[in-house]
Amino acid sequence: MSSRPQLSRRNLLRGSAVALGAGLSGVALAGTASASDFYNPFAGYPISDGWAEHVARGSLGGIDYPMSVGTTLPACGGGTVTNNPNNGTGGYTVTIAHPNGYRSQYLHLSGFLLANGTVVSAGAAVGLSGGAAGAPGSGSSTGPHCHWHMINPSGTRINPLEFLGGGGGGGLPKTSTEQDGIPGPIFWKRVQNWVRIDAGYTGPIDGAPGPNTYAAMQRYLAAHHGYGGPADGDPGPNTYAALQRLAAQHGYTGPIDGEMGPNSWRGVARFVNQNRFD
Repeated sequence: MSSRPQLSRRNLLRGSAVALGAGLSGVALAGTASASDFYNPFAGYPISDGWAEHVARGSLGGIDYPMSVGTTLPACGGGTVTNNPNNGTGGYTVTIAHPNGYRSQYLHLSGFLLANGTVVSAGAAVGLSGGAAGAPGSGSSTGPHCHWHMINPSGTRINPLEFLGGGGGGGLPKTSTEQDGIPGPIFWKRVQNWVRIDAGYTGPIDGAPGPNTYAAMQRYLAAHHGYGGPADGDPGPNTYAALQRLAAQHGYTGPIDGEMGPNSWRGVARFVNQNRFD
């Protein structure tokens, strides 16, 4: 019989507070972040206008991702948020100043979500996409999308996909939980990205699950896998039984007993290792 992790509300809140403190500490220390602390939050969207196309027509560069107006925009890395409602052709713009001296900018927004000076972790929602021609905040945009670029410490605009390595998508790595059955930070980052995409989670993608992560997971499990309890962020046997039903659709063949063990976690990992959660 496998054992279920002992996750009480008190432990969850304590873990969330510790993770938040660690995140704030990391943001406060200039020069502590590296490319490994960033990810591409738009890896699931096509690119409508790439870096080379921007430069070829005289732009300083950027990557355009088409998406519906009002789509939540997650921070690609931790830092301090500044909103600019008057960024010329860029329209409403969010800037995230990262602790390594780099900045990330999202242009053509339809709205801001945070106050100036807010410190965020990677994955936190920082704004809403826009870009509809002529709409407030759209600037020179002719269609709904988010424009993303980064600025290095010297003030030069750079390709964020190159910063992330090799010009690729820069999404989250696959979790090894699929092989070893042990959920770790990468597993939980992918879980957080899953519930961000499918269940309305708006917290950080930091690999440190807390009540908001679990509540979003419970909402998804209630809608799709027979969970009948409250979305209170305090998982117990009923939550884990529903999670096992999800895992059963991805190779788990054990009992639906609400007792999570390596085989249960492997099934969940196969689900969250899907490319759409990168």
